[in-house]
Amino acid sequence: MKNILVIGSGAMGAAFTIPCLDNNHKVTLCEPYNYGLVKKILSKKKFHPSLKLNLPKKLVIKKFSQEIFKKKWDLIAIAISSIGIDLIREKLQQLKSNCPILVLTKGLKYEKKSKRIITMSEQLNSGNRKLNLSVLKGPCLAKELAKKINTSVVIANKNVNTAKSIGKLISTKYYKIEYSNDVRGVEICSAIKNIYSMIIGAGEGLNTSSSIFRKSISEMVYLTKFFKGKEETVYGLAGLGDLYVSALGGRNSKMGEYLGKGFTFKKAKKKFMSKDTIEGAQLALEIAPYILKKINNKKISLMTDLLKAISKNKKLNIKW
Repeated sequence: MKNILVIGSGAMGAAFTIPCLDNNHKVTLCEPYNYGLVKKILSKKKFHPSLKLNLPKKLVIKKFSQEIFKKKWDLIAIAISSIGIDLIREKLQQLKSNCPILVLTKGLKYEKKSKRIITMSEQLNSGNRKLNLSVLKGPCLAKELAKKINTSVVIANKNVNTAKSIGKLISTKYYKIEYSNDVRGVEICSAIKNIYSMIIGAGEGLNTSSSIFRKSISEMVYLTKFFKGKEETVYGLAGLGDLYVSALGGRNSKMGEYLGKGFTFKKAKKKFMSKDTIEGAQLALEIAPYILKKINNKKISLMTDLLKAISKNKKLNIKW
């Protein structure tokens, strides 16, 4: 039995605890921001409002505090939104041990000082103390994982043996793990697929969406290689696999549908998805200043069209 800490009690963080518990580990779920969610879960026999099910009784649920890092952990999983990474980075600097940290958070950040795009693991590791980081990405819908539907993901670390040691802790018959040493490629793919799922969702019909899907893969290859990732990663779980799941449904695809119907992002968000977080749109706003200026827009016309539509709040106009 190992001690596992999951930071972030949203749908994915909560779902991730289930395979960990099924491996007979002692698991603690904590929430650094939404204390109302923690209170709601605890007041309703651990019923999670997003997953629509009761979390296992043996799961320990707590509010986040610095004191939690005084305990010895065998694994810490980060499952917060990308906007909370800076705060958690500061807190992780106080860790007593160099325990492995697994980053579930997807996203990219435009670092204005260095004028470059950095990944979530790079952002977490930008403190004085270097952390023992791996990343987990792939086509994993939280609701399906929570119901123990067969799911495959990839853990990436430059040292694959480190990734495999984490995989042994969390893999089950329904939660299967693949491994990669292409950390940057895995993170790039898992982030930009949110943007491409919006574009695919904007298609007029299946014929159009299919063509956009194919072109999206080509652009993802170009961007992944541009950011020093491997082309083969695009065709794996973090790229093609995750794009497939996102394009079939979910918030990004739904927003893309509204954009395809002629709504601007702000209007669609207010009218149809006011309470939803649209990860692809957040990412578009974050990376648009870099992508539109630094990369040959002719090579990534789909990405360019979407970034312009979101960042300038204009109607989406996909050029073929």
